[in-house]
Parts: sequence; C-alpha cells; structure tokens
Amino acid sequence: MQTNSRPFPNRRIAGQILATRLEKYANQPDVVVLALPRGGVPVAFEVACALNTPLDVFVVRKLGLPGHQELAIGAIATGGIRVLNEDIVGLFHVPAEIIEQETGQELAELERRERLYRDNLPAPSVRGKTVILVDDGLATGATMRVAARAVRRLQPARIVVAVPTASVETCEEFRSQVDETVCAITPEPFYSVGLWYKDFSQTSDEEVQNLLKQARQLIHSNPARESSFEKTAES
Repeated sequence: MQTNSRPFPNRRIAGQILATRLEKYANQPDVVVLALPRGGVPVAFEVACALNTPLDVFVVRKLGLPGHQELAIGAIATGGIRVLNEDIVGLFHVPAEIIEQETGQELAELERRERLYRDNLPAPSVRGKTVILVDDGLATGATMRVAARAVRRLQPARIVVAVPTASVETCEEFRSQVDETVCAITPEPFYSVGLWYKDFSQTSDEEVQNLLKQARQLIHSNPARESSFEKTAES
C-alpha cells in the first residue's frame, strides 16, 4: 500500500470498517467494548453500535519523550500500572527523574479524564467477560500494552485488541500478549497512525462525553442489553 493512500476518511468510518472484522461478537451478553480515549472513542463507538455491545472507556496515558511527545517512552493506567518502552528509554538515555516527572503529569490528567468521562458513574465490571480493547491505531503499542496488562488484572475471560491500522511488527507482537488481535490494515511502510486517516484531527473531551452518552442511551433503549449491562456494572 502506498503511503499517499489514506483508506480511512475519519475515525468513525474506520470503526465501521473494523466492526466488520468483529461480527462474531455481535449481540453477545458477555462482551464489553472498552475504548482508549480520546482517539479510540469514535472508533469504539461504531464498533459497539454495530455489535450491539456496551461501550465504556479505559483511561491510559502515554508517557512522551520530552521534546518529542509523539514518541512514547511508556504509558500508565488506573491502578498504578506503568509500562516502559525500554528500547526507547535506553536509546535516548532518558533519566529516571524525567520518567517520574512525566508519570506525575500524566497521572493527574488520567484522573481528570476519569472524573470527566464517567460523570460519577462506576466502571462496568469485566470479570468473566470478553473485553474488546479499541484504539485508533497501534504504532509502538505502548498505550495498548499497558491497557491490556491492566485489564488482565480485572480477570476478564478474554481480551481482544482491535484497531483499524497498525504496524506489522506491533500487530504480530500483540498476538502473543492477548487472546486475539484484529488489525484491519497493516500497511508498510507504516510511519504513523495518522498517516492512514484523511481526517486525524484531535478528538475533544466533549466529543468523548457525547459519544459515551449516546452509547448508554442506545443500551438503555434495548431492554435485553440494558439488563445485561446493569448486571455487568453491578457485579
């Protein structure tokens, strides 16, 4: 695939395309879609709608290399879990104090987003469920890696990582880390996630809130799915 070809007009359409690769999970009461905010939420919204599945967020924050924030030296998730990209840390000789500084800053933002997105609602339990973790793409995979490790501690039955686009190497790497990996396209050379979207503008907090609200309304409009979702949240 040539690098001047952008198969995804935007994240919402990318989510619709990704959903076609996940049809076997449609209408199953033991499936939950968890989006990595913010960019993963529009993708995951379309996946959840297509599968008739509850949608929630799993907040993870990338730790960026100072001066090159797009380059991940690691990531953190709720519960104090931190995963470092040791190759990047070693290559750029990132000192421990810089890592701790980045961790502190991103932890504050992680906590802010949890309060904002959840609107004081509890996170649904994923114990014994199939969790589909969705983002808008995988480059180094640092953010998704820490998400998968954190979710694993919540004792789901199965973890599926699903993204519209990823590098071949990262997609293959995840196949040994989770139960299933679905990457709609794995173009080479990859370069970056945003290269494969025509519109890769930043997703706002307001858009995340609106999509989560719409997803909750859709679930509550379906009596069978609402019952399943309530049991999930209360278990």
